[in-house]
Parts: sequence; structure tokens; C-alpha cells
Amino acid sequence: MNDRKVWVVFTNQSELPYLRFFKKNFRHCFVIINDGQNWISIDPMANYMDIVIHHLSRDFDLPKWLSSRGHRVIPASFNLDIKRPAPWMIFTCVEACKRVLGIHKRFIITPWQLYKYLQSS
Repeated sequence: MNDRKVWVVFTNQSELPYLRFFKKNFRHCFVIINDGQNWISIDPMANYMDIVIHHLSRDFDLPKWLSSRGHRVIPASFNLDIKRPAPWMIFTCVEACKRVLGIHKRFIITPWQLYKYLQSS
């Protein structure tokens, strides 16, 4: 578990028209994890959860590559110490990222709010 590193990726790319009201470049988010050998992405889409193990060389810097393509990538950490269930929330990309990370903050509902929270952590 200690070998895993995690980042949250924020992007402007979204096919859902109502997300245009969200802050530019913070309309969608997803998680990338490096387990020491593989890169894994967990991308909660509106109609399915896209989970991919990327077959990349061990020295490939996926966060840097995503950043070079205009995404905002921020390191995060897993909080596995909370032993109670996460609060009930509508399942969104933000909620999916919060669940992966173990964040139980009810009022983080937009990608921008998640970004600001992760910056302050």
C-alpha cells in the first residue's frame, strides 16, 4: 500500500453540456495511481466507470505528460484511517475521486472545490 502514489487530474474536457457552467479547466476530474509498476486511471464517466491499467515504461511520467496536454494534475494521498462509511452523495466524478482518496467532506461537490481542498491538504 505504501508504494502507491495518487494524483487527481482536472480537465476542461466533458461531453455534458451543463458542465459548461463549472469553472473552466475544472469541469471534470479523475484519478491516476502508480503502484510502483503500473499506471492505473479511474475515470468516472457519466455512463460508465473507465478503469484502465496503462502499459507504459516504468520511468514514464504520466502526471507530467497529462500536464503537458493542458490538464491540471495535483498530487494527493490516500486517507484510509476513517472507519465509518462516507456520507451519502450523488455519484459524480468528484464523488468518485473522493471515494478513491477516502475524503469524507460532504460539501466538496465540484472539481474546483476538490482542487482547492487538495491544495490546502
